[in-house]
Amino acid sequence: MLPVRHGRWWLAIGWLLVLTVLVVCLVPAEELPKTGMSDKSEHLIAFCGLMLWFAGLFPRSHYLRIAIALFALAVGIEIAQSWMNVGRSGDVWDVAADSIGIAIGLVLAYGGLGHWAEWIDSWTGRRELKRAD
Repeated sequence: MLPVRHGRWWLAIGWLLVLTVLVVCLVPAEELPKTGMSDKSEHLIAFCGLMLWFAGLFPRSHYLRIAIALFALAVGIEIAQSWMNVGRSGDVWDVAADSIGIAIGLVLAYGGLGHWAEWIDSWTGRRELKRAD
């Protein structure tokens, strides 16, 4: 993990985000609120966000591993949905949307957004230095 000041908190929030995605993907569909977006858009946005979140906490050398882990999560969710009998079914197109989201997040992370945690550290560090003066 990168040596950011609140790294453990950021990591804990990331795991809560993963848990949220798992819950939303595995609860019965009729219990979910309607967002007005397509299911595929929701998948794309969720996995792009997860990719960017974890990319901000780890060095670039870990980005591909993060992407592979998120792809495995996407496949695992769809397998679980296909086994469940609560109105959900596995969908290869959901995995495709997740994969596109992961790819977009990966490109954005390599493009510079993967430094978000370091940026926040630098912004909050400056504020603390100003207060000390």
